[in-house]
Amino acid sequence: MANKLEIKNRIRSVDSTKKITKAMQLVAASKLRKQKDLMDTNRTYAMYLQEVVEHILSTIKTSDHPFLKRSQTEKRLIIVYTSDMGLCGGYNANTYKLLEASINEGDEVIIVGSRGTTYLKRRDLNIIQTKIGVSEEGYEDILDIAELALKQYTSGVVGSIEVLYTKFVNSMDFEPQLERLLPATRNEELEKDVVKQDVIFEPAGDTILDELIPLYLKSLLYSRWIETKTSEQASRQNAMENATDNAQELRDELELKFNQARQASITQEITEIVGGANAQ
Repeated sequence: MANKLEIKNRIRSVDSTKKITKAMQLVAASKLRKQKDLMDTNRTYAMYLQEVVEHILSTIKTSDHPFLKRSQTEKRLIIVYTSDMGLCGGYNANTYKLLEASINEGDEVIIVGSRGTTYLKRRDLNIIQTKIGVSEEGYEDILDIAELALKQYTSGVVGSIEVLYTKFVNSMDFEPQLERLLPATRNEELEKDVVKQDVIFEPAGDTILDELIPLYLKSLLYSRWIETKTSEQASRQNAMENATDNAQELRDELELKFNQARQASITQEITEIVGGANAQ
């Protein structure tokens, strides 16, 4: 059995680790609350804009607009959202797994987050851009990504734009999702319910799509980024909570061993005293 001093040192080490993980858990919980508020606010706007776009598309019967028409190339542009920091459980690993299962040879990739950049650069991927240090809000950085994505799409380099993000369900449930953003798809159910009447758009024709679809893409990319960051904080909070609980369990085990070692030491001392007294 380990001596008392060694066990005591291990207890101090575990206590120190537990303080760190508990502090990180509290920080993540605080950030999660703020991030959820931001996500809920933005989600309302993004959902409204998505409904507007779907309604407009449901009234357009035919169009050769590139934002609606399927391209001849099968090459895709996949925008991958990962974290800059670690200590968030399997958050990033699940994203990598879905990407590797979904990507095809020749697909272009944009990576957001230093963790994903470091990991995926070691893979044989066609990476055209990386972004690190993007904040929880990060609107301007997401706009830059959207502009590059639109350039690749409108020039015909890629035939579709997809985003790989982590969908937030609740604080315990979040999972990676691969969502296609362009070409935009019509809501068939909505088309059936559209009132048969003439709809006049200003500006008219495909011009409205030139203005609306880029805004739609930017809005969804930003919304998915905020949702991903919310999932990251939830994952980190859970990981640090588990680490804190594990540290407490280890401390309890060490405390038991320390008490057993102390008991054995006391018993040995008593035995030696009794043995010495009997020898006299």
